[in-house]
Amino acid sequence: MNLSETCIRRPVLTTLITAAIIVLGIFAYRLLSVAALPAVDFPTISITATLPGASAETMAASVAAPIERQLSTIAGITSLTSSSSLGITSITIQFDLNRNIDGAALDVQTALSVAQRRLPVEMTTPPSFRKVNPGDFPILYISLNSPTLPLSAVNEYGEITLAQQISQLPGIAQVLIYGAQKFAVRVQVDPVAAASRNISLEDIRSVVSKTNSNTPVGTLNGPKQSVTLKASAAMTNAEEYRKVVVAYRNGVPVHLDQVARVIDSVENDKTASWFNENRAIVLAIQRQPDANTVAVVDLVRERLPQYRAMVPPSIRMEVLNDRSISIRDLGRRRAGDAGDRHLPGGDGDFPVPAHGVRNPHPCARGSGVADRHLRGDVRVRLLDQQYDACSH
Repeated sequence: MNLSETCIRRPVLTTLITAAIIVLGIFAYRLLSVAALPAVDFPTISITATLPGASAETMAASVAAPIERQLSTIAGITSLTSSSSLGITSITIQFDLNRNIDGAALDVQTALSVAQRRLPVEMTTPPSFRKVNPGDFPILYISLNSPTLPLSAVNEYGEITLAQQISQLPGIAQVLIYGAQKFAVRVQVDPVAAASRNISLEDIRSVVSKTNSNTPVGTLNGPKQSVTLKASAAMTNAEEYRKVVVAYRNGVPVHLDQVARVIDSVENDKTASWFNENRAIVLAIQRQPDANTVAVVDLVRERLPQYRAMVPPSIRMEVLNDRSISIRDLGRRRAGDAGDRHLPGGDGDFPVPAHGVRNPHPCARGSGVADRHLRGDVRVRLLDQQYDACSH
């Protein structure tokens, strides 16, 4: 007895099985995740190495080349590319699709440990790496700007307070900082003033690096007790650096502000980001490969009032770009083609007209523009145009 004969002889059983399959299909359809790109986790690792002040040629020859030579010994690499600029080198490694990303990360970490002995001694920060998916772009951009606070203070709140809180949410892979403006003190040496006092640039660099050092000083050991020596308090602004003694000439101390211009600035003043013609710090939120884009965006938007309470009122938080908007529209159109359904996982369930009506007549009752994400003036103009079309 084959399957066809069983279905013919037992029509009731066949009807119940068919109905169960239809009901399960409807529930499974509502649980389908909607994304702009397929969920493919490419085994890709990105390495970043920094050496402040080094040119692109120096970064490529002294930093990128030793790391690349060591990485080339790893099996299963399909592509290895690097890009060097002022003070930073980025290396991207892509492995075979059948290569386990965790095992590849261990091999990369071992290669970096070996290559670190060949890197310049001035490179105090070791290279770092992270597992990334090059086909997965950020799903939500949030801009931070303030008319009163400096960008370095806004960057500190965004990177330390907001980015760490957002990264802890389920479905969030990482939060990138675009247009970062980390606080730093800049020492702009006047070569004429330094040469007139017989002070070289290396003397100034050595004094500045040693002045704010956090290295251990040592201990004083006695017969009954030992005393640990502590370094002086760390200097936090340019005013404290200006009185640093660079050298002594004829028994007179030469202060740093006599041979250089010391100002409060940022680490990299060559990068910037804008929002509404104002300088801003942008938080780019990336989701995990198996996370639902719409659900993750809704979770972040739900927490935005709490995040605004964590920063000063003078910092304005605004959504710069939301990739879930197009996904919601795609889901509404797909549901409209299938009938009068609702899209789960959004800002609420949005009713969709049946029969796939996408461009109703502007005079039809209930028609209008999907204006949830339009500014007020744009919405008014669209409604005025609709009124003119109906009146004629």
